[in-house]
Amino acid sequence: MARSDTAPGRPRLPTGWRRLAVRAPILLFRAGLGPLLGNRLLLLHHVGRVTDLDRQVVLEVVSRDAGGESWIVASGFGPKADWYQNLRHQPKTVAQIGSRPHAVTARFLPPPEGAEIMVDYARRHPRTARRLCGFMGFPVDGGEASLREAGRAIPFVRLDCAGGHRRHRRT
Repeated sequence: MARSDTAPGRPRLPTGWRRLAVRAPILLFRAGLGPLLGNRLLLLHHVGRVTDLDRQVVLEVVSRDAGGESWIVASGFGPKADWYQNLRHQPKTVAQIGSRPHAVTARFLPPPEGAEIMVDYARRHPRTARRLCGFMGFPVDGGEASLREAGRAIPFVRLDCAGGHRRHRRT
């Protein structure tokens, strides 16, 4: 069921205490406690396309390669998310996983690949996938067709280290 206040694929940005809660993991990374968050979250640095200032966002790792040289993340707020637009403008950046920073280059994945990524993600994390689909205004029945539809609409980005691999393992 689509949300009435936003179009599917474009949820409203959190405000107030919800925004603080969403941004709290950044403080953990800044305090050197990134390893407590495991391998499922990363801190992405990006440069503001207007301000040219360093910005940070914590993102869930949707998939990663076995060698730890490539990670796939998703823009849950769609292609209008600041971090996503900033990476489009300047794709070379730094991602921190645990306490280790990695120089990465962002590769923007096509919608058919996003559909496959979403189906694979839902097999590994069914509850989280349903919540993500519901949050974005897509059907939450968990069926493969609705997951593919959501995956085609969600912008996925692969962050490759220099010389990074393209095969991914389940996280």
